[in-house]
Amino acid sequence: MSQISRRLSVTELSERILEMAKTGVYRESVFEALRPVATKQQIRAAIAHAKQFGLHSVAHLRDEELGTYYQLDLVKYQSLLPTLHKALPLVEEGNLAQRYLDATNRMQTMVLLSKAIALTLGIIGIVGVFTNHSQVSFGGFSGALSAGVLWMLQRSLARPSH
Repeated sequence: MSQISRRLSVTELSERILEMAKTGVYRESVFEALRPVATKQQIRAAIAHAKQFGLHSVAHLRDEELGTYYQLDLVKYQSLLPTLHKALPLVEEGNLAQRYLDATNRMQTMVLLSKAIALTLGIIGIVGVFTNHSQVSFGGFSGALSAGVLWMLQRSLARPSH
């Protein structure tokens, strides 16, 4: 299958945009060059992704017909180059809002599970005290303390930072 007949991923498109931006490129030229291998929406997503790796616009070179002029910050690009292939693209085959909601739900479940484990272990520790099982009570309270600390840490990290 030739390169032109297949669609490229956002990461592959970003790499091409970053290569073009080394010498400077207009937005419309990016769309023209990548139109055979990507949709306009994919190209926009790739431009947003490339901005994380040093792509920036030059306001005074903006053109009425060609749009924004992009250049590459080589220092930032070279420092982030090892992570380019490992980085999670902003938008790639999927709804970003849905992925965000799924991640939020998973975090809430994780925090709730830690809390439930801490409470359960605390109850086991109390039962151990009343039944004169000192090892069970010590283990329950120690586990409850550990799970409680984990729960508080997760809860503080899961809170949005406004």
